[in-house]
Amino acid sequence: MTNPLLNMQLLPEFDKISVADIQPSIRQLLDECRDTVIYTADKNMGDEEPTWDSLVKPIAESLEKLGRAWGVVCHLNSVVSNDELRAAHDGMIQEISEFYTWLGQNEDLYHVYLRLKNSSSFAGMSDAQKKAIDEELKDFELSGIALSDDDKVLFAQVEAKLSELSSKFSNNVLDATNSYIKHVTDVSELAGLPESVVNLARQEAESRGLDGYVLTLQYPSYLPVMQYADNRKLREEIYTAFITRASELGPDAGKFDNTEIIEQQLGLCDKQAGLLGFASAAHMSLARKMASSPEEVMNFLYNLAEKSMEQGKKEIEEVYEYARRKGVLYKLEPWDISYFSEMLKKEKYEISDEMIRPYFPLPQVVDGLFWLVNQIFGIEVKSRQGVNVWHHDVTYYDVYRDGEVIGGFYTDLYAREHKRGGAWMDGCADRRLKASGELQLPVAYIVANFTPPIGDKPALLNHDEVETLFHEFGHSLHHILTRVDVGQVSGINRVPWDAVELPSQFMENFTWQPEILNRISCHVETGKPIPACLVQKILDSKNYHSAMALLRQLEFSIFDFRCFLEYAVGKSAQEIIDEVRKDVCVIPVADFNRFQDSFTHIFAGGYSAGYYSYKWAEVLSADAFSRFEEEGILNPETGRDFMNTILANGGSRDFMQLFIEFRGRKPSIDPLLRHTGIMCK
Repeated sequence: MTNPLLNMQLLPEFDKISVADIQPSIRQLLDECRDTVIYTADKNMGDEEPTWDSLVKPIAESLEKLGRAWGVVCHLNSVVSNDELRAAHDGMIQEISEFYTWLGQNEDLYHVYLRLKNSSSFAGMSDAQKKAIDEELKDFELSGIALSDDDKVLFAQVEAKLSELSSKFSNNVLDATNSYIKHVTDVSELAGLPESVVNLARQEAESRGLDGYVLTLQYPSYLPVMQYADNRKLREEIYTAFITRASELGPDAGKFDNTEIIEQQLGLCDKQAGLLGFASAAHMSLARKMASSPEEVMNFLYNLAEKSMEQGKKEIEEVYEYARRKGVLYKLEPWDISYFSEMLKKEKYEISDEMIRPYFPLPQVVDGLFWLVNQIFGIEVKSRQGVNVWHHDVTYYDVYRDGEVIGGFYTDLYAREHKRGGAWMDGCADRRLKASGELQLPVAYIVANFTPPIGDKPALLNHDEVETLFHEFGHSLHHILTRVDVGQVSGINRVPWDAVELPSQFMENFTWQPEILNRISCHVETGKPIPACLVQKILDSKNYHSAMALLRQLEFSIFDFRCFLEYAVGKSAQEIIDEVRKDVCVIPVADFNRFQDSFTHIFAGGYSAGYYSYKWAEVLSADAFSRFEEEGILNPETGRDFMNTILANGGSRDFMQLFIEFRGRKPSIDPLLRHTGIMCK
């Protein structure tokens, strides 16, 4: 029991976890779970009816220990990966997959769950308990409980292979991202880049023992090059390296290639769907979502595309016209668009990200965010010192309601080598009533890849990064503010995947409100509040090229869904994305663009046939926020209503019903179009 993964506290002892602990502890927990399932199922097959306490509680307790330990391993592999940790993590993937497949196909357990569903005690259970049992039964169906013995074996093999390929895909993207650097010794090559980016490049070079400057494919380095570098050859080189990551092309051509992995995943998902009787993997995906059919999803996406297309074409033509006015004679290529778009934005609104950054030091943004949720939800957030963490950049916070701690979260916000790119929230612990009767509090991880502090200055955020922080914090609120004590359906657990983004995208809306912008900002050097004229410029530029951005997201969403919907047609992922771009893309696309090979959201992040969820949930979030616009942005009564319906119930109730309770009607697309400035005829 000295192994920290076997004796898990609410807050893991990260400094005591060694790579050598991982495989022995996970295997022991797997064995304990199997024994518990077998014993509990057998115990509940007698004459007496099974009960929640006799069946669900002991199995949930055992699975929670395994889930928490494995969750910590996966988390560490995402934020402080190294060869040894990766090998230990990857070495357990097949065994983890085999266990959950065995669990989902355990006929004895399935039948005792059916007995519990049909028992005399079921009617007297709480809504959350009933929902948990119904969801478990659905899990059995989607795990192949009704398959023949031979097909069960095949299903298990497919599931294990998919888990292996997902991890390999993610590893390839991380390795491809880390393998490339651009070493620059002449600072003139970096002309146009903001001073903060040049300083970051210098700091990166120093950390590698090099003179001069080092650019990487991490977003804090890559994106500013695309937006500001006057050196067109530099933009082209960095763009090419980024957009060909993990493909058969580019600087590491074929070394970390995900092309074949994508095709294997699509084939395996299609095979799995066929075994379960679904027409496609997309149909199978919707079994756990709000959308009722692939036709509904595709109509939704193409409807948005149709409403955005005319404006999107005008926006890209505006960029072309601006470049012509500036005397550009060459044809604009993909690596030119962000550069000229940013120049046009600066001219049009007299604003740029680098003008904004000094007013958004991270500590001030965080303080303002905590002030906001105190105003609308009545909660307090306080940092706690002395908590065991995995990296010195990490901070831990307690969340209080009425003076009582109700949960907490870690933040790990800066980009670094060996850390997965992007931003995400994940659960460390779920709110649940333990078998002992003790209430376990929810704990979350919030992870991002912002530009780290340079010198003695704090990290400075642009507005997109402010939105990202609010977005991920919205997920953590959903996780922490739940009042459900049944862990299987508390927080974000069992929330439909196409609704889980509602709280996160809801929180983004506050970053466009003048009173909130004033509260989350102050100049990093002078301490002065952001000028009203700059706030107005931020608001004026809010929907700058919003149709192009929407079409870009629709490109990703349609590509994803079509890949899993149309596998049987025989088209490759490349052929599908080429077709989608002809339908909805207005910006130029390079022939060598291999974006899909680094699209971790759908090939390694759980969004397979579900990336449309971002837009689906954005409709819900925009409509939900419109009630705040009607009743007052900081109206605590509206905030409490949102908390007590959307956030507090987690996955314990039908999500559409929760939305209707809060909004008073079904969702409308109009607030989203209004918020994004899409002018429809």
